[in-house]
Amino acid sequence: MFAENYRSLRSIRMDLAGVNLFIGENGTGKSNLYRSLQLLQAAVRGNLAHEIAAEGGMSSALWSGSRRKDGPVRIRLAVELLDQERAISFHYQVEAGLRPPKASAGFAFEPMIKTEELAVETGRRPVTMMKRAGPGVMVRDADGRMQEYPGQVLTSETAVALLGDVGHYPEIGTFRQAVGAWRFYHGFRTDRNSPLRAPCLAVTAPLLDEDGGNMAAVFATLVHTREDTVDLDRAVAQAFGGARVVVPEPGETAEFGLIFPEFPQRIFQPRELSDGQIRFLGLSAALLSYRLPPLIALNEPEASLHPDMLAPLADIIARAAETSQIWIVTHSQTLADAVRARCGVKPRRVIREEGATWIEGMRLTGTLEDDDE
Repeated sequence: MFAENYRSLRSIRMDLAGVNLFIGENGTGKSNLYRSLQLLQAAVRGNLAHEIAAEGGMSSALWSGSRRKDGPVRIRLAVELLDQERAISFHYQVEAGLRPPKASAGFAFEPMIKTEELAVETGRRPVTMMKRAGPGVMVRDADGRMQEYPGQVLTSETAVALLGDVGHYPEIGTFRQAVGAWRFYHGFRTDRNSPLRAPCLAVTAPLLDEDGGNMAAVFATLVHTREDTVDLDRAVAQAFGGARVVVPEPGETAEFGLIFPEFPQRIFQPRELSDGQIRFLGLSAALLSYRLPPLIALNEPEASLHPDMLAPLADIIARAAETSQIWIVTHSQTLADAVRARCGVKPRRVIREEGATWIEGMRLTGTLEDDDE
């Protein structure tokens, strides 16, 4: 992954492992690392402009430090993605910049896509499938020739999203589907109106929505469809002193509750649970669902959790890491130590160097110095 000129990320390149664990103080830019992954997905999904606008526009999203005066400043995002099943590597990059001061059309603070490229590699040199410079897009057709795309591409939309929807470019569609399947879980609401606390439509749910709104259906799918709740039962029992999840047979809606050992005849409804309890259940649903996404990113998952819940959380992170790539940003040294013990990965400390976010011990190539342990 590569990010340049985004907020506190002046220029940073990282080789991602199976479990990526970042820890650091407030203000070092940990969340910007997490957010850069989200923006890559937003570009591939086609809502990059919306996501940057929600941050306050390009003027807020651009690198916040000193800038060179001899050229334009652009946010640049790139990722290399390996599809092991097809033995294909995808190389994608996108650059977004400010609109010209006297541009005749468009919204002043939304990003303008300047360049964009997707290439695939199958063991030889990468082959460009799509390349864009400004409004013009070249795309490789079924005969292997680069042709100009005849449709109109808006200056704020990404070509990879547009072409991925067309249906004529299978490599672009495959890449878009793979990145679109990433899941980002952060800031679960835990107030009384939280989606986590509400019943949901009784529809089979193989994975958790990012807002947690289908959590009851995820639990119902594990209980009544998969009929395997061993990992979920263990996690809840360890986190809540022997409690267990109860999931009735779904009717029009799916629901759940908890039974605690000290009150064996009473089912506690989601509205009665503490913020920490409901948040832990949300993380359990994200990490133990029927079908896990290829990448799960967690931003400060320890928030609101009692310290006794951190070891069980590390257990289910390790369980999810058997099939998914995991990205964790945390303040908690306790959680970092627990994940390290279970997954064998060293927490990487996020620091500031001359105002820019950096990873302690990381080389400019994006590789990390070998541990001496």
